[in-house]
Formats: sequence, structure tokens, C-alpha cells
Amino acid sequence: MRALERLYRRKLPAEAVFTHELATEICRISWASGIQTGVILDRFGEVQYVIAGTATGLTIPPLDRRRTHHGRLQGLRLIHTHLGDGNLSAEDLTDLSRLRLDMIWAVDVLDGGRPGFAYGAHLFPDEGMRLEWKLLDPVRTDRLNLEFDTFISELEAEIGRMRPARNVESGDRAILVAVGNDPEEIEICTEELKDLAVSAGIAVLDTVIQRRPKPDPKYIVGKGKLNDIYIKALAVDANLIIFDHELSPSQSRSITEEIDMRVLDRTQVILDIFAKRARTMEGKIQVELAQLKYNMPRLVGKNPALSRLLGGIGIRGPGESKLEIDRRRAKERMRRLEKDAERISEKRAVTRRQRREKRLPVISIIGYTNTGKSTLLNTLTRSNVLAADMPFATLDPSSKRLRFPKDIEVIITDTVGFIRDLPPDLKAAFMATLEELNDADLLVEVIDISDPFIDYRMQAVNVILSGLGLETKPRLRVFNKIDKAEKEYVETMTRRYDGVAISALDRKTLKPLIERLERYFM
Repeated sequence: MRALERLYRRKLPAEAVFTHELATEICRISWASGIQTGVILDRFGEVQYVIAGTATGLTIPPLDRRRTHHGRLQGLRLIHTHLGDGNLSAEDLTDLSRLRLDMIWAVDVLDGGRPGFAYGAHLFPDEGMRLEWKLLDPVRTDRLNLEFDTFISELEAEIGRMRPARNVESGDRAILVAVGNDPEEIEICTEELKDLAVSAGIAVLDTVIQRRPKPDPKYIVGKGKLNDIYIKALAVDANLIIFDHELSPSQSRSITEEIDMRVLDRTQVILDIFAKRARTMEGKIQVELAQLKYNMPRLVGKNPALSRLLGGIGIRGPGESKLEIDRRRAKERMRRLEKDAERISEKRAVTRRQRREKRLPVISIIGYTNTGKSTLLNTLTRSNVLAADMPFATLDPSSKRLRFPKDIEVIITDTVGFIRDLPPDLKAAFMATLEELNDADLLVEVIDISDPFIDYRMQAVNVILSGLGLETKPRLRVFNKIDKAEKEYVETMTRRYDGVAISALDRKTLKPLIERLERYFM
């Protein structure tokens, strides 16, 4: 123990990676104790950590974050011993990448505690401007002449030049992760997740797909694959990992405990988009309610030390009280929002009743997100509802009056876009909006005919309508974006589904649609 304590008093010259004397001392300790021994040095040559491991490995403790800006190394290097085999292990190289160490060195322990060869490695940008490890030639500890201060300065400068190459200056930079067995379905899911991430303002740097029958119950992708993803994230300078699966509180906790990086799931990305796009008081209430419902079961998971499930000494008193206060405040806020949502629902019910009394027909525009629903509403009614080429560009529902040439007046409403596997909390929060569909006389389903996954999207809409009990509601399929599809394909699809083909941006193409709607209400 005293020998380990003495290591803390060592200070190396700034130009030395490590000294022969330091290598000799840790080798003697390892020889006497039969375990690996290591020290972590900062760039001033001071010992920050002394680590005693086992005969086959050692565990690096949580490190203080020396770097607050991305794209740089940790500012720490590990020098440790190996008993029997001085070569760097896979675990050593993983630690080098995971922790962004300046360098890592393993010193072979010879008989009597003498230092043998030292094996080193460091991170370095490859041709694709990703950080990969680079192995150094073995060297005797008394012949190591690398000038560390000059070396690390040049390496930091080289890594710093990676940022302009990626053209990602700031904000969230993510790696997307999906698990599945069906190649086509995985492709659809990952493309959609990418669109959602971009819509949320996240730069997508890479996508990782693991083919397996079902997600790992603890880590979604398995522990080994998760560490590979983490290393890849460090290599491309990502600060976020997004899973195309809703993470349970325990899964989220397990993943974040294993890797030192922010983790989101698909539901959180959608909630973030909704929070950014909500403009009306109604939309803001619905989004906040959905967020609270999602986060409520995760309050305990944010700090396991506060969980009542642990019980016993050390977690009673203030810690438990803070948790209970957070939970109580969240519940109180949810109750207030639910009452507000009920009032909104009642107000909508009154509006719908007034429409029925006036005998005004109602058309509801529905469809998968980003198919052109708001654009069609704008073109039909000459309004200016926000429309953009991204998922959930329009969140708040809109209702407009539309008068046909034959003096028939209807109410036409635009609803929030559908999406596969709509998170239950979002579905519950937006029931007041979706209730509008129950009183619609006709559903106009807008379909992007240029979508390569059109069949998948149409099936997803059918599933959602079935879940709402609206599968038997009269529906007219409107195939949008005909300017981006082959004429023969457009004609085939419209015949197959008895639909109408349009370009929502071109009012001249809407005449067949207006005629069909007019005939329906005559």
C-alpha cells in the first residue's frame, strides 16, 4: 500500500512519456503483488490516479473531464504493467478509444520485477478523418526517447483539423442504431429515423444496424456491440446515440451506465420535434403532457441512489424527499394539463356540434407525415398554413372553409401527420385532435406517390386508422407529387385504389380532386 502511495509523489518532466525509473517501480510492485499496476499521468507529468488491478487486467476509475470542447483528447495517459505478455490487449485499445486517452502503454514485467519492452498506442485520424488507434513499435523503457509535449501538441493539431472536413460545426451530432431481422424493414426504419433526427436539428454522422431476431433485453444491441458503437461515436466525434426503439427506463439506465454519452430513443426525438413545432396553447399543452407521461417512470432511473427500491441506510431523508418532491410536482402538473386538455376537448365537441347543427360537411385531410397535407390545404383554400419538406412540419390542426363551384360549402381540416408505432403517450395526448376524425364525413388520405416505401406507409396508415376505429370511414386516396413519378405508375396506382392524382403545389392539377369531392357531397 505504501509503495502505491509513493507513486502519487512522482512528477515527470513535461517532455517524458514516462521514465525508466517509473517503469521499474511499477514493475516491482506488480512482481511483488502478482497484479497489474498502473498510473495515469496528466500533461504536466503529475500522477492523477494510481490503479491496482488483477493478474489479468485493471479497471480505470471514472475520470474527471479535462476537455469541455469536442474533438480533443482527454489530457491523460495510462502507463501500466502486463504480467506474462506485454502486448496491448483488446481491452487496452478499447479504453484508449472510449476514454480518448493521450496514449496508453503496457510494460512487460520480467523476472525479479525488471521492466521489459514497453508497448504503446495512441489515437490518430485515418484517411476518412476518423479516430483510430495506432500501434507503436515496442521499445525498451530505458531507450524511450519520444518527446511527449511536442508529440501531443502536433497530434492535437491534427485531430483539430478533422472538424472542417466533416462540416459539422456545432449542435448535436448523432449515430443512429437499429436492430432487426428484415433488411427492407430496417432500411425503412433507419431512413425515417434519419429524417426525424434531421427535422429535430441533429446532424447524423453514421448509422449502425445489427441484425438479430429481437433486441437485447438490457442493451438493445448487446454489450459488445454497444461498446463498438461507442468507439465509433468517439471516432466520428458524435455526442449522441439515438436508438430506433423505445427504451425502457432500465434499458436507458443500463446503456448510459455502460457508455459515457447521451442516449435518446425514437420517442424522445419525436417529442422534441413536437415541442419545437407546437405554436398554439392546445399544442403546447398536449406536448408537455406527453413529455411528462414519458418521463414519469424514468424519474427514479435518473439517480439510482434515490430509488426507494434499494431501501436501507443511506437513502432515507433528504435524498428520498427530493425524489418524492419531483414526482409529486410532475403528477400535479400532469393533473392540471389533463384538466386543460379536457376543457379543450369539450370546446372542440361544442364546435363539432355547431357544425352538425349547421349541416356543414367535414373533410379531414389525413396521411403519413410529410406527404403534403398542409400544402394541399393551402392550395385548396388559399391559406398560408406552415408547410415544409420535413416530418411534422405542421403540428397544430387547422380548419378552413371551402366552397365548391356548385355552391357547396364544407369545412376542411388538416390533422397531425401519422407515423408508424406512434408512441402511446403521444397518441393519448393528441386524442382530442384525433377526435376530429370521428365526425368527418370523408377522410382524404394524402399519399406521396414518389415515396419508395409507399406500400409500407399506406399500410401504417391503415393500422393507425384501425386502432382509432376509423377503418370503415369513407376515404378518398389522393396521390400527391405526381411531378416526381412516372406517368404510367401514377395511372396504375390511381386505378388500383380508385384515387386521384395531383401535385399539391400546382392548383391546375386539383380539378379532378375538386370534382370528386363535389360529387361526393351533392
